[in-house]
Amino acid sequence: MLQVNFLRENKERVLEGLGKRGFKQVDLVDQAISLDDDRKKLQFELDQNLSEMNRISKEIGLLMRDGKKEEAEAAKSQTAIFKENSQDLQQKLKETESKLLEVLYQIPNIPYEKVKAGTTAEENEIIYQSHDVEGLGEGAIPHWELAKKYNLIDFELGVKIAGAGFPVYFGKGARLQRALVQYFLDKNGDAGYLEVNPPHVANEASGYGTGQLPDKEGQMYYINEDKLYLIPTAEVPVTNLYRDVLLDEKDLPIKNTAFSQCYRREAGSYGAHVRGLNRLHQFEKVEIVRIEKPENSYAVLEEMVDHIKEILNDLELPYRVLRLCGGDTGFASAMTYDFEVWSAAQEKWLEVSSVSNFETFQANRLKCRYKSDGKTQLVHTLNGSAMALPRIMAALLENNQTENGIKIPAKIAAYARFDLIN
Repeated sequence: MLQVNFLRENKERVLEGLGKRGFKQVDLVDQAISLDDDRKKLQFELDQNLSEMNRISKEIGLLMRDGKKEEAEAAKSQTAIFKENSQDLQQKLKETESKLLEVLYQIPNIPYEKVKAGTTAEENEIIYQSHDVEGLGEGAIPHWELAKKYNLIDFELGVKIAGAGFPVYFGKGARLQRALVQYFLDKNGDAGYLEVNPPHVANEASGYGTGQLPDKEGQMYYINEDKLYLIPTAEVPVTNLYRDVLLDEKDLPIKNTAFSQCYRREAGSYGAHVRGLNRLHQFEKVEIVRIEKPENSYAVLEEMVDHIKEILNDLELPYRVLRLCGGDTGFASAMTYDFEVWSAAQEKWLEVSSVSNFETFQANRLKCRYKSDGKTQLVHTLNGSAMALPRIMAALLENNQTENGIKIPAKIAAYARFDLIN
């Protein structure tokens, strides 16, 4: 969430940034500033009213001490009027603050200066590609057929138990999933990330803290009786560890990694592009989260990009890195890099990771600050997938199919304890 003072003091920059996103509701900026003006006015009136109440109350005490009961009673009637006015002002102030918050929640983050304007995925910038890519040729089959051929994943059984998008993994398919998770966690741990095992449900405050609410409410599974959401990513509980926390400068940077199941309704998703593992309602993912001083966050973002590159190099998969344009950048992000792996059998790129810098957008919602030289300021938060499993699994199966079976990259074979699926 952007701060009102930032909107007020940087209005031209804000409008330019919203333009990069193709954001149409720019009138929300003026609404927020106007509501903040109303809030300040009401707060001033309330403070004046309360101050006058306190003055009269002291005066009543002195009058009573001096035996001037009639004058004291007259003063008491004045306090009753001020009390009623204060209650009215407090209610108006509460309503205005609520309206202001509602407006601020609707304004997305301002893209970083390197983010170019654009409204579609086709306008994203390809900044790196590891290999030239090509199909596997005649006879290559997509991962959903490979999964059936080698009894790795059963999509129909998942439909029977839960519905579409909830696959069941068997044998070497399940072991390969587990091996990938352990490899990702170890790789992150070796890079200095502290492993966290968080809850897989989150309350409303946590959803608002990281920006899933109210922006993505329709994409989240909700447990009505307990008023809890199934998490769409470990980013939500891990980042919320630092909600309402005042950190000391020596506490920074904070580097966490976490494995979790992820749950996404993906409402309206259908068709060939969601077949097999391409898009699921439940999947496994390992996340990395950083809490940083503002001046370090963009160097850290590049460091995180390099870390994901290392992982994909170890997986021996052709991949590319894209810097997203304004319109394709997530609501809360200031800049995002997407990683896509090449699916040789499907002959298309599959997104497997996003690495984002949210600057102070999440921190302002979370009220996560740090103290340095006696001054308190908001931190910058960053996160990334390291990594999401479904499309990694799809690409591993498709790109490594041979006449004799599916070859497993050496780094993963060491964890899976097999190097061939046949």
